[in-house]
Amino acid sequence: MSDPASLRLLFFGTPEFAVRSLCVLGESRHSVVGVISQPDRPRGRGRKLVPTPVRAEANARGLRLLQPEKVGESSALAWMDELAPDLGCVVAFGQFIPKSVRELPRFGLINAHASLLPRHRGAAPIQHAILAGDVSTGVTVIRITREMDAGDWCLMRETEIGPGETAGELSLRLAALAAEVFVEAVDQIAAGRAQFRAQDPAGVTLAPKLEKDFGRIDWSEPPERALRRIRAATPWPGARLGLRKSGIRLRILEAAGADDLPGPSRAGQVRVEAGRLLVAALDGWVEVLRLQKPGGRPLSAAEFLRGASVPRDEEVEAP
Repeated sequence: MSDPASLRLLFFGTPEFAVRSLCVLGESRHSVVGVISQPDRPRGRGRKLVPTPVRAEANARGLRLLQPEKVGESSALAWMDELAPDLGCVVAFGQFIPKSVRELPRFGLINAHASLLPRHRGAAPIQHAILAGDVSTGVTVIRITREMDAGDWCLMRETEIGPGETAGELSLRLAALAAEVFVEAVDQIAAGRAQFRAQDPAGVTLAPKLEKDFGRIDWSEPPERALRRIRAATPWPGARLGLRKSGIRLRILEAAGADDLPGPSRAGQVRVEAGRLLVAALDGWVEVLRLQKPGGRPLSAAEFLRGASVPRDEEVEAP
C-alpha cells in the first residue's frame, strides 16, 4: 500500500535551471510519474537538435517524457490524464499552461519562481533583480494561474545577492534553493499544511524576457549602473563593448569600478594605462578586467592589450 503522504508528481521544466528540482523531487518520498519539457530545438553552427537539459535528465532517470509543441493539445492531455498525477510541479517550463492542464491534477499546479514575488514577475527575474540593484532575491512557490506569476504563494526563501555576482552565478544558487523549497512545499501540500495567500498587487514589478539588446551598455549612466548591466547580462546575452575607431568588438566578462582615477571629461572615453582598459561612464570609470573577442577565448585586459592597438583618443561606439 502506498504512503498516504506520498504524491504522484507531474514535472514541467526545460532549461538547466529546472534540472536540480527534478533531481531532488525524484529522490524524495514522492513519485515523479511523468516529465513534460519543451521540444528539442536546433542549436549551434550545425543547427542540430539538442535535447533540453530536463529531457536529458528525465531520460537518464528512466522517467516517462512528453515534449509537446502545446501542452494543452488533446494528445498531451490524454497522456497526462493516464498518469493520474496528484500535483504538477513547474520550474522554468517556458509555455503558457492552459486551464485544462492546471486543473488536471487534483491539487493543481505549483511553480517555483526565482524572485521574491510580487517583485520581478516574468521570464527573467534573476537578471532584472541584478540590474535593479536589489540586495537580495529568492524563490517563491506559487499556484499556477492564467496571469503570469500572479498566483497565491505558500513559501518564500530569501538570499543575498553578492556584490560582484553575475546572473549566471546567481542562477546556480537559486536553482539549488528552488529545489529545496519545492520539496518543502510538496511535503506541506501532501500533509494538508500548505497555507496559500494572495500577493500584494502594490509590489508588482515586471521582468520581461531578455533580448540581445539587454547587453547594450549606456555609458552616459553612472558606473554602478553600467556594472550592474554587465553582471546582469553575463553569461547571456553578454555585455557588449564596441571601440569606434579601431573597430574592435568585445564582450565584457568582468569589470569593476576604478576610483583611483580622476573623473573623465566625457562619457564613452576609452583609456589604456599600464595594462588597464578603462571606459568612462557618467562621472567615473569602469575598468574592464576580463573580456572576450568574437570566437575567442576569455582574456584578461592585460592579455588583450598586448595584442591590440587602441588609439589614445579611442571611444565607444554610439548606442
